[in-house]
Amino acid sequence: MISISCIASTMAVQSVVHLASPFPSLGLTRPYKRPSLFTSCCSSLSNKAGTGATDFKPMLPSVERWPEYIPNKLPDKNYVRVFDTTLRDGEQSPGAALTPPQKLEIARQLSKLRVDIMEVGFPASSEEEFETVKTIAKTVGNEVDEETGYVPVICALARCNHRDIEAVWEAVKYAKRPTILIFISTSDIHMKYKLKKTKEEVIQMAVSSVRYAKSLGFNDIQFGCEDAGSRSEKEFYAKILGETIKAGATTLNLGDTVGINMPQETRELVSYLKANTPGIDDVVISVHCHNDLGVATANAIAGICAGARQVDVTVNGIGERSGNAALEEVVMSLKRRGSHVMDGVYTRIDIRQILATSNMVQEYTGLYIQPHKPIVGANCIIHESGIHQDGMLKNWSAYGVLSPEDVEVVKN
Repeated sequence: MISISCIASTMAVQSVVHLASPFPSLGLTRPYKRPSLFTSCCSSLSNKAGTGATDFKPMLPSVERWPEYIPNKLPDKNYVRVFDTTLRDGEQSPGAALTPPQKLEIARQLSKLRVDIMEVGFPASSEEEFETVKTIAKTVGNEVDEETGYVPVICALARCNHRDIEAVWEAVKYAKRPTILIFISTSDIHMKYKLKKTKEEVIQMAVSSVRYAKSLGFNDIQFGCEDAGSRSEKEFYAKILGETIKAGATTLNLGDTVGINMPQETRELVSYLKANTPGIDDVVISVHCHNDLGVATANAIAGICAGARQVDVTVNGIGERSGNAALEEVVMSLKRRGSHVMDGVYTRIDIRQILATSNMVQEYTGLYIQPHKPIVGANCIIHESGIHQDGMLKNWSAYGVLSPEDVEVVKN
């Protein structure tokens, strides 16, 4: 039930509907007091949104067969793979500690969301982590959707050493589509002070690690460069990537680990590597953007515009320090603007599952989003100004980029 009252010149929309937690068994509540405003307001106004010539149409996914997964190729040059790292990089958020059952449940929800690849942990870090990754690989990694043929690729992280790589193989080999992300630092500061290695030694470590992963049985190998934003020398970057391609890497993961890049720098870096890395046309380029300067989503989109066709994201943007590029922001940006200003790029994320996934991650991690968080925040399509509300009631698109149906807020 919605009541609309006019106070001074501002119309206030007030909700008297209580929004139950989608995960009541957890016994947790939100830290802010307006969880119902978003849903109830949308419920009322979505019926009024379809009254004008510029009506929104819900962007619901069609049911069709999932394209064949080929590690180093895409079914369509405009298709962008979604690499979700909520269960690995996301869990590295200060204060976030997930239990094995919670990780398994989140992995199942990510599968409902239809992420292409989920990075589910760092097996070498502990026995519990190893067993959790193995459990997800055995279960979620083999749950094939009979209607579409979808099954997620299961990934885990390894440093450039045999022990880490073996741990990943033993954990993920049970999945229908296992992969590994092997990484090493490429910035001068990391190589000098952290690794204490020369450039040639770093290249040798990277190449031997990729070859070793391939010898164990991996035919899908993601190779990532840590701190590979503007702090890595471009010429060296292109050289090490070219060598790992020759060794068997199928995806190149460009990691702006400290979140220092601006969108223009990300675009220029991807363009440079595409033009100067031997063999790069035979692999997929991925971007991994951190949010230290508040531009992770913008950087991810800039990378996609420059030719990256895999994007690393986390649900709600959680992650080390200030977090990562947010899945919901990147996906909905591509949904809304991909065909207009990004040459038709798209994902196959089931947007009807975005809100449920966001809620689950909040409840399990205890990392609650702010009300004004784009896409999933309580206020993301709420208007306070009377001028805005008047236009919104006449036609939702007057002041809205997203319709309530876009994120399946009220659809039964």
